[in-house]
Amino acid sequence: MAKRKRQPESDRKEQQKAEDKPENEKIEQEDKAVVIVEEEQDDDEPSFEDLGLEARLVRAVSKKSIEKPTPIQRFAIPRILAGEDVVARAKTGSGKTLAYLLPVLQKLFADSPSKSNLAPAVFILVPTQELCQQVYSEVTSLIELCRVQLKVVQLRSEMSASELKTSLAGLPDIVVSTPACVRTCLKNGSLQAEALQESLSVLVLDEADLLLTYRYEDDIKALKAYVPKSCQCLLVSATASADVEKLKKLILHNPRILTLPEVGDVKDDIIPKNVKQFYISCSARDKLIHILALLILKLIEKKVLIFVNSIDTSFRLKLFFEQFEIKSAVLNAELPQNSRLHILEEFNAGLFNYLIATDDSQSAEEQNDKETRALKKKSKKHSKKLDAEFGVVRGIDFKNVYTVVNYDMPLTAPGYVHRIGRTGRAYNTGASVSLVSPEEMEIFEEIKSILGENDTDSKYIAPFPWHSKIAAESLRYRTEDVSRSITKLAVRESRAQDLRNEILNSEKLKAHFQDNPKDLDLLKHDKVLSKKEPAAHLRDVPEYLLDATTKEAIKIVKLARAAKGNTGSTNRRGFKGKFKKSRDPLKTFSAEAPKRGRRKGGMKRKGKNQDE
Repeated sequence: MAKRKRQPESDRKEQQKAEDKPENEKIEQEDKAVVIVEEEQDDDEPSFEDLGLEARLVRAVSKKSIEKPTPIQRFAIPRILAGEDVVARAKTGSGKTLAYLLPVLQKLFADSPSKSNLAPAVFILVPTQELCQQVYSEVTSLIELCRVQLKVVQLRSEMSASELKTSLAGLPDIVVSTPACVRTCLKNGSLQAEALQESLSVLVLDEADLLLTYRYEDDIKALKAYVPKSCQCLLVSATASADVEKLKKLILHNPRILTLPEVGDVKDDIIPKNVKQFYISCSARDKLIHILALLILKLIEKKVLIFVNSIDTSFRLKLFFEQFEIKSAVLNAELPQNSRLHILEEFNAGLFNYLIATDDSQSAEEQNDKETRALKKKSKKHSKKLDAEFGVVRGIDFKNVYTVVNYDMPLTAPGYVHRIGRTGRAYNTGASVSLVSPEEMEIFEEIKSILGENDTDSKYIAPFPWHSKIAAESLRYRTEDVSRSITKLAVRESRAQDLRNEILNSEKLKAHFQDNPKDLDLLKHDKVLSKKEPAAHLRDVPEYLLDATTKEAIKIVKLARAAKGNTGSTNRRGFKGKFKKSRDPLKTFSAEAPKRGRRKGGMKRKGKNQDE
């Protein structure tokens, strides 16, 4: 333990020696990483107070039920407080956001930004609007818990020039945005270049390995010209890539690199040890049979996040589930941003258990793929312009997702890794099930080779243990009968209907929900889209169709769910019961007195010597 206490001092000595060395040796010194070793002795782990955080921030973290700092927080917070440029690399769900937010807020508390500043002091740049909203909510909650007067602003791509100017007119202390929005503000004069150079003290690039993938390189270069040399720059990422190295050379100067052992090497990169990985080998046509078996037989635990590669596939799945009375919601780049954010909020709150997400994050990387371009061209006739800043695979903190299902395999191995990262967050247990067709076997073999196919730990992708071909075949007739009714026309109509509903919810109800936030609970995203009434017999599977293996598997999953206290019920039922009687407020008034009161009055009039 003594080595851990002396580690920061030795790092500073190495940095001082490096400053006296020639430039070539300095470059070598910069490439050295400080590897964080997780130790098992919990008694000697430092607390947030030991890291140098002040009492207000410690209390705020405690109110969030966070007792001890994670490894990346233990090593990043002291260095950021010391003013060093930091490159923090750690797996998803390891607490990277708080690792930079806590010290940045403390620096703002101490510096107390001057009222003469004409530009924000802190910029936090993220690749997607969903992650932008998540970081904004986290910063806002910390400031409210600390009870300090700091202003935070979120810049969104759909904002007009006047709205951007209005947001920045109040001189916020922190701006959370995508790089494209910041560049727009510089162009239209909402941000003054000279004021930015004088005021900017901290620049954070979150999910740095995605910023260049989303084509923000020109935007970042435009901002770089106005970043003062005294500005502290922080770069946060889950993986090490060429894009991260490019950003490090572009923005940072002599940074301190912090790397967790899980992401220090390619084979150790990423998959948490608490996530079990499984696969089911089947034809592309039979995928509907197997995903129906997983859900209707309850062979996987809720909540479930299902990934597909196209929007049409997501609506086809939703229509298919509806015929078996399985409620689900669809999330894709075609929906308005307000609807997407609310879908995420409802899913995190547990109002529905199945979310079908379209993985569009690989589109930028696969533009040269002819098949991908052909699919895009094919669906262009009936598609809305997709949001280029949409992304759910990276950075988004899905709450209590236990199972991730890859209905379509990702196009790249890193895409698989980041999908699986949506479960097992904050060191919770999780599982993944991938449906692999013969056409996807090549990418599946690549994924297994990267993760280490011969390993005996959780990195090995094993066959799904409770998969029974007998049970799957017993559902074949039902599946094929329902799938035949889901035509391309039905998918197109449901997709258009859902888009119209979400646009209505997003635009016309936006002002109402701002004034009445509790009414958001009444807005449902898992509504039935199918025009065909589901058959009653499809909801349940007769016992005679289940073999012994499947029955045993159902019992095991039920016991596991009961042990965790997850009964499978959602809050949606509570909302239905609560608002059912008072849906029409005009019908709640009555001109007649309550019957109970009339009875009491009648009894008093019958008495002779009683006062009223």
